[in-house]
Amino acid sequence: MNTVLTLSEPLPPPGRRAAHDAVKRAKRLRHQVGRAIADFGMIEAGDKVMVCVSGGKDSYTLLDILLQLQKKAPVSFSITAVNLDQKQPDFPAHVLPEYLQSIGVDYKVIEQDTYSVVTRVVPEGKTMCSLCSRLRRGALYAYAEDEGFTKIALGHHRDDLVATFFLNLFFHAKLSGMPPKLLSDDGRHVVIRPLAYVCEDDIAAYADAKQFPIIPCNLCGSQENLQRRQVKKMLDSWERETPGRIEQIACALGDIRPEKLSDPKLFDFLSLGKRGDDGVPGAWLTGESIAHMHGEI
Repeated sequence: MNTVLTLSEPLPPPGRRAAHDAVKRAKRLRHQVGRAIADFGMIEAGDKVMVCVSGGKDSYTLLDILLQLQKKAPVSFSITAVNLDQKQPDFPAHVLPEYLQSIGVDYKVIEQDTYSVVTRVVPEGKTMCSLCSRLRRGALYAYAEDEGFTKIALGHHRDDLVATFFLNLFFHAKLSGMPPKLLSDDGRHVVIRPLAYVCEDDIAAYADAKQFPIIPCNLCGSQENLQRRQVKKMLDSWERETPGRIEQIACALGDIRPEKLSDPKLFDFLSLGKRGDDGVPGAWLTGESIAHMHGEI
């Protein structure tokens, strides 16, 4: 009896395989960004979108993908790349303008010396991230208002959203995160995060393949917030042990069940299963008399 061996298809050369993977990754990123825009109504006809570009992999990827989608979008909207030059020592101020000019996108560089403010106010050895972020946000919001931008696009990705959820859970005792779309506290700006469905590893690989001119943040010596670093270490460990766990958590952030939690402001537990209108539920447990609760005393 003759045995026929089925030979598997030969693997493509490494260079061709890498190119194939890059094409698939780019397609996946466009799909994920497009889906986020649709799911959360991020961009509509006539929008003036201000894309905040820092020189990091996330904002470069965001701008690149949005420009690709703009060409095929069923609605017309404008894109302007905006960078805040914080006057950090040795900051290569020429890099971003040269890159943005090379791709033909409308852009603006805002100059504001937040570096001096941060280094003067924050004690040596303390984390500068929080103050730096507030000052940067204030400058960008002010420019967006002056120029009439209707949307402000930021480069936070899926892993940022998950990490922020755990930061709030572990260090602030609340279930809260970083939404894909929000209204600023003053009600003047709509902030969108089109990379909300995109994982950081894909962004890093995409940026590497595109060879974006990355500018590292040296304001604080690439200082990273200790709490965020702890959370990232935990998530990385989980992902190694159980691949796909971060994606599961990200999906859970979009499937909230208030009745399965414990916040009476989100779910009417007092009315649940209540019989009749007599008395005030729980009053006797707090030591208050029913008469007092009804204002009779």
